[in-house]
Amino acid sequence: MNANTTTQQRSGSRLPNPQQLVPALGEVGAALFKATGTGAIPPATVSLVQLRAGQIVGSTYLAILHAGNLRTAGESEERIAAVATWRDAPYFTEPERAALALVEAVLQPAPLGERVPDELYARAAEYYDDKALATLAMAIGQVNFFVPLALIGKPLPGRPQAEQWTPVF
Repeated sequence: MNANTTTQQRSGSRLPNPQQLVPALGEVGAALFKATGTGAIPPATVSLVQLRAGQIVGSTYLAILHAGNLRTAGESEERIAAVATWRDAPYFTEPERAALALVEAVLQPAPLGERVPDELYARAAEYYDDKALATLAMAIGQVNFFVPLALIGKPLPGRPQAEQWTPVF
């Protein structure tokens, strides 16, 4: 049996529910959720940034989770699909573009110099005050906190919570 067949036949996460293994995970997840839900940035921007993070790290689970969050919030299929190509997609506001540029800068190696150069920070600061920038940083940190669990534990995308673990977002 090859690895693809084995993966397709999995009925749950490779890792048992991490919240049962590390009970403090629920508290940390709840605190991160609270930190991003201050109202300093729109919830849609948080979800767009977190969807892009899932795409960048190659986690189908995170991409499906955050695309679903956007659908539940009423976002259009065009906006959700265009997150991967946001730079030339006509669906995003300038503040959203600045947020998407920040998540890419944080998560991808910089070919030269800093990951978040002063110019990118200044661009984002045109749209976000200090509280909003800190909240945006927390939104990126929130999804990144769960990236190792998503990549190592590999929960099945789109499966009901009762069938496998689900991190608190």
